[in-house]
Amino acid sequence: MFINLVLKKIYTFFKDIEDYYLMFIGVVRYLPRVFKDRKLILDQMVHIGVNSLVLVSIIGLFTGAVSAWQAAYQMAGMVPLSIMGSATPRAIIIELGPVLSAIVLAGRVGASISAEIGTMKVTEQIDALEAMAISPIRYLAMPRVVAATIMLPVLVIYACTVAIVGSYLVSTMFLDISGGVFLNGFRKSFAIKDVNAAMIKAFFFGFSISSIGCFVGFNTTGGAQGVGQSTIKSFVICAAMILILDALLWNFLIGS
Repeated sequence: MFINLVLKKIYTFFKDIEDYYLMFIGVVRYLPRVFKDRKLILDQMVHIGVNSLVLVSIIGLFTGAVSAWQAAYQMAGMVPLSIMGSATPRAIIIELGPVLSAIVLAGRVGASISAEIGTMKVTEQIDALEAMAISPIRYLAMPRVVAATIMLPVLVIYACTVAIVGSYLVSTMFLDISGGVFLNGFRKSFAIKDVNAAMIKAFFFGFSISSIGCFVGFNTTGGAQGVGQSTIKSFVICAAMILILDALLWNFLIGS
């Protein structure tokens, strides 16, 4: 009994990988239709990007503030707090901004995509699209994947900017660090390669969140309860994939 259960899980795992690969190939195949389907993509860019600005602003502001407090606590008595402008913004750009923004957006965007497509699946709307000779991959998956892959780097840049502002405010208002010292440290430590690394991370995060959300949505079963389970499943897988990709990309982008 136990062996059968394990074998079933293994079979399901590799079957899911195959189905995900086929969906990925389908998305790539329809990329030449990006211009023709630009309205669908723009609608998703507004939903994923513009409608996430308030949430990203809150996350970015408090991420920067907490980063400054934590850095001050850890560096107290060891190094002068004047290096806050060098240490905190760089940590935000390389790590905190992309990862925290992606995890939060996995909950908002990835779960939303799974819920939308999952609802269409259990209510047979996807079957209706196929009956009308409309590819669900082209109509549902491709616009969402393209929009998320484009908008995540934009949102990460915005989140990092807000986070650095939050770190600046805490440093100048509560840690007795002058604004000139903070900005001078930031100017000296700023490296374009850090921004490039953050953008590459955000690109992969955006693709992972949207593609996993679409995949889980397309495989939803069981009515309303199944939609709820798919929403949770999507967020859990997206969050785990973000951390895995972050560890792998670190070695290629920064660690080397």
